[in-house]
Amino acid sequence: MKSTLLLKILSFGLLSTLLVACSDQACEGESTIATNETTKETVFKWKLVTTWPKNFPGLGTAPENFAKLVDEMSNGRLKVKVFGAKEMVPALGVFDAVSRGSAEMGHGAAYYWKGKTPAAQFFTAVPFGLNAQEMNGWLHYGGGMQLWEELYAPFNLVPLAAGNTGVQMAGWFNKEINSLDDIKGLKMRIPGLGGEVFTRAGGTAVNMPGGEVFTSLQTGVIDAADWVGPYNDMAFGFHKVAKYYYYPGWHEPGPTLELIVNKDAFATLPDDLKAIVRTASRAVNQDMLDEYTARNNAALRDLVDRHGVILRKLPDDVIKKLHEISQQVLLELAEVDPLSKRIYESFASFQASVTSYHKISEQSYINSRDL
Repeated sequence: MKSTLLLKILSFGLLSTLLVACSDQACEGESTIATNETTKETVFKWKLVTTWPKNFPGLGTAPENFAKLVDEMSNGRLKVKVFGAKEMVPALGVFDAVSRGSAEMGHGAAYYWKGKTPAAQFFTAVPFGLNAQEMNGWLHYGGGMQLWEELYAPFNLVPLAAGNTGVQMAGWFNKEINSLDDIKGLKMRIPGLGGEVFTRAGGTAVNMPGGEVFTSLQTGVIDAADWVGPYNDMAFGFHKVAKYYYYPGWHEPGPTLELIVNKDAFATLPDDLKAIVRTASRAVNQDMLDEYTARNNAALRDLVDRHGVILRKLPDDVIKKLHEISQQVLLELAEVDPLSKRIYESFASFQASVTSYHKISEQSYINSRDL
């Protein structure tokens, strides 16, 4: 009897020792999970890789703002360290890094991953498609987000909308565009579906990260470049290496940026931290649009008035032809597989519906305001 009692006491002591050791050391798992010694709450330490230069205005500051919001809302229980392009992975290596778990999160644009799954392009920008306000409506109330999650599930990813720059510019050119013939033979940095349309119009689309565009324009590797809009374009100094600045941004009317989360890592979070991640992403998504709305016009005036940039509208016949080609590209993309078709049909149906209403609301109001 005594020996049995002694054995129980020794076993309990050994178990207690192991539990203490686990909480202090082994349970941390590669330093991604720790314990707050003051509150005894689990602290998650995550890495967030981005396709943008560190702290680049708007695009690069959005993930920093996200990390700050998450830290504050979680009371320090979820710490997110942001890595700019090339600090941990190449700019276009974000998708793979998060998919395999090298980083728990990434910030970029879905159309960069068209080689992984072509339908991803619907979730950044569709030529002559939805604007920022409409994209948010489709994603959050029109079924778009559920389709996005389904598309990314095989890659072990959870997608979230995390930024929008609003309608972009058509791009920077080193020669005037007076007709479709002027596009033929041009090498232009233009990603996604817009790039496919540009190629079919006679140009050559080149996909490269923003950090390489200036040098490529300067050295003649490319003849033209799309990036974002005046606020970001001036920050990169494109006005120093290109003369003509064209609008409208037919190819990216409502470019959504994404926050992708490793699905396995996301599953380890308690429900309140999952809610914080989703809420912070929604906040950053709207905040970026607010910032670009406030800053783009001032930057454009600076480019034109101080730097002598020549602002031009693309000719109507060029826009009309690009629109025709865009419709064909979208129809072909819809036939890639059944999921791509469902995404296309959802997107097209929502656009038809919201366009009908916006003709008598947003568009009608803006037209009347300009009388």
